[in-house]
Amino acid sequence: MRNWLVLLCPCVLGAALHLWLRLRSPPPASASGAGPADQSALRPQWKSGHYDVVVGVLSARNNHELRNVIRNTWLKHLTEHPTLSQRVLVKFIIGAHGCEVPVEDRESPYSCRLLNITSPVLNQEIEAFSLSEDATSELSEDRIVSVSFRVLYPIVITSLGVFYDASDVGFQRNITVKLYQAEQEEALFIARFSPPSCGVQVNKLWYKPVEQFILPESFEGTIVWESQDPHGLVSRNLHKVTVNDGGGVLRVISAGEGTLPHEFTEGVEGVAGGFIYTIQEGDALLRNLHSRPQRLVDHMRNLREEDALLKEEGRVHGDIVFVDVVDTYRNVPAKLLNFYRWTTETTSFSLLLKTDDDCYIDLEAVFRRIAQKNLDGPNFWWGNFRLNWAVDRTGKWQELEYPSPAYPAFACGSGYVISSDIVSWLASNSGRLKTYQGEDVSMGIWMAAIGPRRHQDSLWLCEKTCETGMLSSPQYSPQELTELWELKELCGDPCQCEARS
Repeated sequence: MRNWLVLLCPCVLGAALHLWLRLRSPPPASASGAGPADQSALRPQWKSGHYDVVVGVLSARNNHELRNVIRNTWLKHLTEHPTLSQRVLVKFIIGAHGCEVPVEDRESPYSCRLLNITSPVLNQEIEAFSLSEDATSELSEDRIVSVSFRVLYPIVITSLGVFYDASDVGFQRNITVKLYQAEQEEALFIARFSPPSCGVQVNKLWYKPVEQFILPESFEGTIVWESQDPHGLVSRNLHKVTVNDGGGVLRVISAGEGTLPHEFTEGVEGVAGGFIYTIQEGDALLRNLHSRPQRLVDHMRNLREEDALLKEEGRVHGDIVFVDVVDTYRNVPAKLLNFYRWTTETTSFSLLLKTDDDCYIDLEAVFRRIAQKNLDGPNFWWGNFRLNWAVDRTGKWQELEYPSPAYPAFACGSGYVISSDIVSWLASNSGRLKTYQGEDVSMGIWMAAIGPRRHQDSLWLCEKTCETGMLSSPQYSPQELTELWELKELCGDPCQCEARS
């Protein structure tokens, strides 16, 4: 293993880095994190000396192997360095609580929300919306009324419908009904209603059949009713319409006047019809529901075992901060805010580097960059920033809370550095800051409120690749991280080493 002083101190860094690594009184040994269920982990247990950099590594509870790889590569190298070991503090950030809902019973693998299906309606068609006896209200022509929904268990839509006009003159409207998949411009299904072709009346709606496709779990769709007919659309306030979710297999997200897919204009919320659907694979759903009790027992036993392993890991290594958060992907922004509070309450530092446990980090390159570019000072944010990044309404990065079509500038997740005053601001406002779907975009939204000095640096890589001089690179397996570090030790630069081989 190369001595880091040999790599850092010669002409590459010069006096600037020597000043950066100036000796101060050495801090006491870092405190070991308390166990996952121990709330004392959230309170200051000690007060360190001053660190040049605090490194926070976001880590999932079950990523033991990734954490051990880090401990055996760049973190081991850091702790053996005679100067930097006293100037840098590294902590893994882990949620103190595991999700008590088994993965198979969650609405999505990214949250801890129970898929609450009870008494599903099987082997029959289900009307999604039913009407009360209230009189209808009419919207003026050219209105577009829409309702968005999420499928929680696979369904098949068999018909699209429009509300029945109770006038004595019969069906007098021209209406087009379209079903879109979220974020898609082309409709999956279309049904057209007119006086000569009004479909079949069921209860208080007219329906027309559509081609039958299975809409899978997590499918998100929007049904739109359009009319340029002078009679307009017969519309109801969605809150006065009974929604039949089939026992919990679908959920209405939003309804209103406006344009697709999520930009609704102000006005009367309304729905101008409905749809008929069936639940797919009902027998499999019943088997799943019947096996839930035993699955929960097994899951809770596994959680207790995981708690014990994490508590021992924290005791042995002393490098974990357990924050008071249920450890799921959707809660990562809250994990980060809690860690910022922990850092301000327990230690003194100049800069904070945030990264993830699946990222390659080159601290030598980070310190060289700091010295060469004079990257320091207040209100400072150093990273590789995504600009005008479109908000994703579906999938893992689904965003339903942020209303704009694009996010403010945010640093991609492999790593970034912020000044201590920004950390203090985030920590002091953590109780008021809204969290969004990911910690990187949440950070961008929070930072938009204070306008930090951004330093753009493409060497914080956003994709899994190898680039000479890179500060970080994401999305590696434990084996890949180990191999990358071995190349670095062999050649000084893992990318140049690969080229020579």
